[in-house]
Amino acid sequence: MKKNLILAVLYLSCFAYSQSGKFRRMATIGFYNVENLWDTIASADYIDGTLSPDNPKFHRSISVDSIKYLPHEPYSGEWSDSKLKGKKVVRYQAFNDEFTPNSSKRYTTELYHKKLQNSAKVISELGASITKSPPVIVGLLEVENRQVVEDLTQQTPLKSYDYGVIHFNSYDFRGIDPAIIYQKRRFSPTYATHKELKLYKEDGKREYTRDLLVISGYLDGEKVAIFLNHWPSRRGGEAISLPKRNAAAALLRKQMDSVRAVEPNTKLIAMGDFNDDPVSSSIKDYLKAVGKPKQLSHEYPYLNLMYPLYKKGVASLAYRDAPNLFDQIIVSENLVKNTDPYTYSVYTTIVYAPNYLINKEGNFKGYPFRSWDGDTFTGGYSDHFPVFTVLSKEVER
Repeated sequence: MKKNLILAVLYLSCFAYSQSGKFRRMATIGFYNVENLWDTIASADYIDGTLSPDNPKFHRSISVDSIKYLPHEPYSGEWSDSKLKGKKVVRYQAFNDEFTPNSSKRYTTELYHKKLQNSAKVISELGASITKSPPVIVGLLEVENRQVVEDLTQQTPLKSYDYGVIHFNSYDFRGIDPAIIYQKRRFSPTYATHKELKLYKEDGKREYTRDLLVISGYLDGEKVAIFLNHWPSRRGGEAISLPKRNAAAALLRKQMDSVRAVEPNTKLIAMGDFNDDPVSSSIKDYLKAVGKPKQLSHEYPYLNLMYPLYKKGVASLAYRDAPNLFDQIIVSENLVKNTDPYTYSVYTTIVYAPNYLINKEGNFKGYPFRSWDGDTFTGGYSDHFPVFTVLSKEVER
């Protein structure tokens, strides 16, 4: 009886009574770069090429100590799903002992649990003042492996909402990955995959970065597709590194267009840390996302929900002492030009920056209250503010 009562309360909490006198159902879709959500174990990646690349066990995280117990062969070629079919190999992560008790960070289980609790607190609040419920879908970046995401969903603010996890390991040189968590009772995934962004240096060698996650399914009965991005950083300078983000934008555009071509009624949501602003050429010229609904067209079919915030001076982080809005949410036209009030459309979009997420002192006053200052754990949260959009629709009583 008690369990059923809790479920009933959770179900009712996603509805709101509007001033027009009609009931509305609401769903928050959020995104958070959690800044190095690492466990305390030195890890490596184990690739079992006898499995399908869409199987999370094809490429999984293992402890360095367990390598000797797993069958594997030497490998010196390009790290790519297609080239590793049939092979069993180990890929060592750069700095794989950085977040361990014996490292200079002295990263203990206690600190790990604090990091989990901090991240869960923030996530649970995304959109909650509007929907009275934690977010339905959340994209996460800078997670080490699937286990840390599973541990995150078991923290008190999130546990009762029964979040599922979608995660694939990438070939990023540090081993950081994207992942998505979702409330199982409201989102039912039907397809999930990851797309490698293949970048090559002038000498022909591969430069490894994070994958693009592509997930489709039903959100409260409506077909949606989610695209989670972590584009290459501005390391080496904005202009020099821009071609990498242009390539990431082209990959995202290709994936979004392919879904729209097959299922034009599917509602598309791309989100992530783009390492570019809404006015950058990667966003405008390669992804072809516009900032205003009236600018939508056949050639420019996607709307950047962060553009109005950017024009108002809102930022989600500070990069090299300059404010930026790298954390963005971009949607298809049918989420903003929607004539059916009984299907989801965008209600509001917010960069979430409550007082406790803002650094109060020192050289980084006004910046996001990050978790780490060099090797010192600050007790903070992340070097990014999270962002979210709330979707809304009328419901029959």
